[in-house]
Amino acid sequence: MSSVTLFPSSLQGTVTVPPSKSAAHRVILCAALSQGVCRIENVALSNDIQVTIQAVTALGAKVTLTGSTLTVDATRLFSQPSAELDCGESGSTLRFLIPIAAAGGISSRYTGHGKLPQRPIGVYLDCLPPAGVRCETQGGLPLQTSGQLCPGVFSLPGDISSQFVTGLLLALPILNGDSRIILTSPLESAGYVDMTLEIMEQFGVRVQVLPDGYLIPGNQRYQPHDCVVEGDWSQAAFFLAAGALGKHPLVIQGLSPSSTQGDRAAAELFQRFGAAVKFTEEGLMVAPNTLNGIDIDAAQIPDLAPILAVTGALSSGVTRITGAARLRIKESDRLAAITDGLTRLGGNVEQLPDGLIITGTPKLIGGKALGYNDHRIVMSLSVAALRAETPVEITDAQSINKSYPDFFSQYNRLGGRAHVI
Repeated sequence: MSSVTLFPSSLQGTVTVPPSKSAAHRVILCAALSQGVCRIENVALSNDIQVTIQAVTALGAKVTLTGSTLTVDATRLFSQPSAELDCGESGSTLRFLIPIAAAGGISSRYTGHGKLPQRPIGVYLDCLPPAGVRCETQGGLPLQTSGQLCPGVFSLPGDISSQFVTGLLLALPILNGDSRIILTSPLESAGYVDMTLEIMEQFGVRVQVLPDGYLIPGNQRYQPHDCVVEGDWSQAAFFLAAGALGKHPLVIQGLSPSSTQGDRAAAELFQRFGAAVKFTEEGLMVAPNTLNGIDIDAAQIPDLAPILAVTGALSSGVTRITGAARLRIKESDRLAAITDGLTRLGGNVEQLPDGLIITGTPKLIGGKALGYNDHRIVMSLSVAALRAETPVEITDAQSINKSYPDFFSQYNRLGGRAHVI
């Protein structure tokens, strides 16, 4: 386990954010389901993306990386009767692959690391067995599935994780009959499902959106498609915060202003805090300004909550984050983790069952904080360190490899002072 020590500084210049991890998962899986050959440009090998690549390889695809271009040859997908699928710490990989492998009739054993074995999969344990899939588990991982997924009606909640909805949406079109997904509670993180539908359509697969869910015609074929992965708005949020809290403007490149990523809301949220945020010819520019606390409903943007909490901790007045109960079952209990980290550094944060109340302060004191082996906690607290009076040490610095291995090198290139030990 490594730690990072960060010294007070200010970031300035231009940064290109990594490709969207959420989009890359979906594109790789659609490419595999095309059972043809696809070229995917702008791919970065974070730990989560590597385990998705390893999973489709275990299902029979051949994947090669040249520079940042991934070639997926899926002409032999589902050619083996069984597969061992190590999903690392990636909830997306696990929840997307379970119905996909079952749609191919593959007997699969799923394992994971970190907090993944404890993260919820009960939605599938309820809705897949009636559709022909046998699920064997002692609770969580390891999970053994067998049988052929059959078309039908799948009722599931929308407020546990949108990943269950995406997994079914990806798998059901290749079955030999029509299916329906009925949502029994409002869909949270809806932007991620919008992204799934958009990428599926690029591969020639269509789904009808209904008032209470989705109608998925069967007997569809994913068509081979070459594409480029767009930049990641959730990672851009760290630099939006760094620019808003700093002394100099930052320009963030690689983002689509029309993205279906739910975390595109970060631009508007930082404007509401008071930062100057606008798209220019160079990219998305953020400039510091006087920041004031705001009220935030995080139901659709849970990944942004830790960095928004950091911003609130250094804004005047009170910031309230609600609708974030699902953050307690991520890589860490993110509500508890960011509260603990900011409090240790001199911030004023109170936990709610589904959120946070943050009273701002002009500067943090500094000190040592725990990273909780959670990439978003480590990166958020690294931005908080920019406005600390003394150095900040954060444990579990290696956890950034889950999503953003180059974060500290880019942080330092922009003028930050981060020393990973």
